[in-house]
Parts: sequence; structure tokens; C-alpha cells
Amino acid sequence: MNSAFIIVNPAAGRGQARTLMTSIRHAFSVLGVTDIRETHETGEEELMANKALAAGVKTIIAVGGDGTCSRVANAILHSGGLCRLAVIPCGTGNDFAKTLGVVRRTPQQIAELVAGATPTTIDVGLCDGYYFLNSCGFGFDASVLEATRRVRFLKGDAVYIYSALRQLFTYRGISVSVDASVDTMAARMLMLTVSNGRYLGGAFRIAPQASVIDGKLDVGFFGDIGLIGRVRLFAGAFRGTHVGLPSVKTKLVSEMTLRFSAPPMMEVDGELRQALSSTVKIECVPRALNVIAAPGYPV
Repeated sequence: MNSAFIIVNPAAGRGQARTLMTSIRHAFSVLGVTDIRETHETGEEELMANKALAAGVKTIIAVGGDGTCSRVANAILHSGGLCRLAVIPCGTGNDFAKTLGVVRRTPQQIAELVAGATPTTIDVGLCDGYYFLNSCGFGFDASVLEATRRVRFLKGDAVYIYSALRQLFTYRGISVSVDASVDTMAARMLMLTVSNGRYLGGAFRIAPQASVIDGKLDVGFFGDIGLIGRVRLFAGAFRGTHVGLPSVKTKLVSEMTLRFSAPPMMEVDGELRQALSSTVKIECVPRALNVIAAPGYPV
């Protein structure tokens, strides 16, 4: 295991990663893994991963949330995708960790998986030239993510739930058109989500039938509806039953193109990004990333 490397975002989960450092060091030192690096600013994970990959590292363990995992994965994918990615979840939503089945596992248990589990290969998405592991979203999704930045008195799933509830009353929707291969109409929507995994914001089963091994992305079209409809949608999203509502349409796609009136803000793996232009291309890249997952995962 001397070809493994650990990247820690100490700020992840509003400081949760720092509380796990002692147990992480102990769990992995038993395996001979002692190369642990902490980031000091956003985006440094990709830089560290690139250096590790250039040195021939075969496994990178990301300690943090979805953003940390996504940046490490982008480095791996741009290098050719042979390195394995493992995750010790310490973020706010930990959506990707849920996909891997490791969200409730201790550093010791994850170290055991890294030492003994057979890696599996999963699909990833590509949005506007950036790889994503879990999801990208437009409209309400991105607006809620932006609102979480102003919530300092909560942690974990509660941050997203609180922010989403507040946005239900004020968000005005987006106008977007989708290419003819998916939908020929331009529409006013509450939001549009493109999911590789099933979860969003920790608590929401936004794409309950999504799979990271089916070679497709699950698109959710959420019509712009009144307050009562929004409340029903919000409640249903916890259980994944919102897909049966009249205002929600879903479709499996290999690729699609979205067009907006201006470059939109978008949520990509739990982080806010602005599109490079008003036209955003999204596609699935099948079986592109090697990951370490719990038995029975991913699906």
C-alpha cells in the first residue's frame, strides 16, 4: 500500500475532517500509508492529485465532501483514469459517498476496504468540459447551493434543507431550451437536474432510479409551479416519490445540449460554477473511473 496517497480538505463539513485526522493517520499507518497532505485553499486537491499521479500513485483517498472528491476525480480522469479513488466522507451532503456505500463507515473500515476491496469502474458525467461524479443542476438547485453559503448555524443535511425551504418562497425559475434529441420545447422551469448518482444535497433522492454503471444520465425536468406544488415537490424529493408528480418529467440520456439566455450558474458536485457560455453540453462517459466501494455498491 505504499503507492497510496491521502488528500484531506480540513475545512470540509465545516471542520469535521479535522476531528478525524488522528483516526485516519492510525488506520492507514497500519497499511503503510503515511503520505497525507492537507489543502489550504479551494482547488488545491487537483494540484496535489496531479503531483501524486505523476509520481505513480495507484490509489488516492479523498477526505472531504463532494467537491473534494470531484476535484480529485478530475485529476485522475485527465491523467487517463487508471488510479483508484477512495473516499472518507466529511462533507455537508456526502452524496457521492452514499453512492459508494461508505457514508457511515469509519476511517478504519474504509482503510480495510482500500486494502482488500476489488475496485469497480463507474460512469462519470461531463458538463461544460468539467467531469462530475454525482450531479449538475440549473435553476433552483444552484440557487439553493448559493444560499447555503449564508447559513452558518447548521451542519450536514440541515444546511440544504433549511436553504431549500427558504428558496421555495422566493425563487423565480429559469428559461431553458433542450436539444431536439431530448425535448423540442423551450420551457420555464423551477430547475433542471442531470444525475449520475441518486442523491442531491444529502437528504434528497432526486434521481431514485439513477445508476452510475448504466452508461446513462438521469435528467429531471421540474416545471415552474405555484407554492403548494413546490411544497409537494419538496416533500416528495425526500423519498424519491416526486417523480410521479405531473410537474416532473424524467429522461435517460447519453448526451444533451441546453441553451439559456446567458451563461447560467450551475451546481456541479455540490459546488457553484458559472457556465462558459449560454450553451451547455452535457454527456455521460461510461465506465471511466475506478473506485473503492462497500460490498453491494455502487448500483
